Amino acid sequence: MLFVGSCFADSIGARFREEGFPVTVNPYGTMYNPASILHTIQRLFLPQSRGSQRGADQTVFLTLGTNHVYRLKETGEIVDNCEKRPAALFQEEELSVDACADYLTQVISLLRQVNPDIRIVLTVSPIRYRKYGYHGSQLSKATLLLAVQKVIIKLNAQSSKFKASYFPAYEIVNDELRDYRFYASDMLHPSQQAVDYIWERLVDAYFSPEAKAFLEEWRPLKQALGHKPFDPDSEAYKALMDKTMLKLEELREKYPTFAI
Repeated sequence: MLFVGSCFADSIGARFREEGFPVTVNPYGTMYNPASILHTIQRLFLPQSRGSQRGADQTVFLTLGTNHVYRLKETGEIVDNCEKRPAALFQEEELSVDACADYLTQVISLLRQVNPDIRIVLTVSPIRYRKYGYHGSQLSKATLLLAVQKVIIKLNAQSSKFKASYFPAYEIVNDELRDYRFYASDMLHPSQQAVDYIWERLVDAYFSPEAKAFLEEWRPLKQALGHKPFDPDSEAYKALMDKTMLKLEELREKYPTFAI
């Protein structure tokens, strides 16, 4: 699986990795807007790119953070990272709904060229942007939501076989978890409790019965491996770890793609 997008993609991608799934998360850094997400996909898969030897992913999560972009005034190109260069070198712009939809369409078209059967999940990050002002942040999210809806409707109308889907992470945090206890100390990013809740909703929405069964098998081993003993040199703890490692090896044999 491939995760590309905002820092919310980092959080959810990290949870997939923690659960033993083979994932790649933002290989060229965090990408917040649709144009920068396209740049990552191009670097990974276009023939002239050094990273284009990457194998075909089965599932791709695209997490959109903002419709704001920065152009380098000298060239007019949208940059993915200002690299701490002076702000005067850049011009901030807001992409329209149509522009966001066009970048996403290019992303999906390229991914489908690599793997026609690829599964694509689009989501809008629940993380707010205080620097825009809260109203400005809401307008930015609304632009992304409209663009995603436009893309999904168009794609699903074109093909009965290929399906893109939308996972409502933004709505879960803002409509189900409407309490500041579900935010980190900056009051902008979801707390770990919120991320765990979103993970549970995602599992319910997308995981097959087999994948859910795997999680149940892995859970006690994960807990055992994360346990911090009072006496790591005790015979009881050594016996527990020997038993855990044996079960871990059995799990690897049963699930060849298990990445722990």
